[in-house]
Amino acid sequence: MTARTDSAAQVRHDSAVIDLAENSADAHPVDEPDATLAGAVDLARDVVLQLTDAADVGEHLGARREEDLIATHLFACNRPGYVGWHWSVTLTRAADSSTATVNEAVLLPGDEAIVAPSWVPYKERLQPGDLSPGDLLPVEDEDPRLVPSYSFGDDPLDSDAKAQIRQVAADLGLGRVRTLSPEGRDLAAERWYSGDGGPESALAKSAPQTCWSCGFLVRLAGPLAGTFGVCANGNANDDGRVVSFNHGCGAHSEVKLARKQQPIPVPDHVFDTLTDDEFESL
Repeated sequence: MTARTDSAAQVRHDSAVIDLAENSADAHPVDEPDATLAGAVDLARDVVLQLTDAADVGEHLGARREEDLIATHLFACNRPGYVGWHWSVTLTRAADSSTATVNEAVLLPGDEAIVAPSWVPYKERLQPGDLSPGDLLPVEDEDPRLVPSYSFGDDPLDSDAKAQIRQVAADLGLGRVRTLSPEGRDLAAERWYSGDGGPESALAKSAPQTCWSCGFLVRLAGPLAGTFGVCANGNANDDGRVVSFNHGCGAHSEVKLARKQQPIPVPDHVFDTLTDDEFESL
């Protein structure tokens, strides 16, 4: 009976020790920096003063924990043109030492700092109309928008009956070296459909009818023939451009003006005379 009592007491004692450990952990959050490193503010400031003038260093903004024995001090930057930036000094120490040493010191942008935008490759920055006469824009050898004509045909809709003709053309050096891949065709279709020639443009939404029924629509051939055509109305905004069948504008070939929209007829001229004799004298 005594052994059981001792065991129960030991269990209660172990439970109390665990509870005490948990309470101690709550009293000292793990995200707080090491006390020795957090107190080394003067050391961190001296390091920054070795990099710049004293006028460029502002108030101490605090210290944050990086790891168990690594902490970073932050100082405001007063240098002109660096609004929102701060000086960052990272300190560390050995586990058996109370002396802080310098790990690194840098100038970093804060949340409100003005920084240069992320670099974007020039091919992704180009927009239609950016090329000037004489400019060259070569495509990459592995451009996914293109495939060799000999492996995919000059027209993706060519039937097998034309395979022999394509082979002869390739042997003679005729035809294009590369043609649109399915991915390249889909990218073009998405770009055209979501652009100014698609159904969601402001011009199309206010149009009385769609391009599908317009006499000025020149239909395309090939895999995009069921969705797109080219506008041939010299008075329309989209003249010479690719438009989707459900695009539209006010220059539709079958558009008619309502009676209230028609111009008011000009009346015949009348002679405003006082007498017939004056009229004859004119």
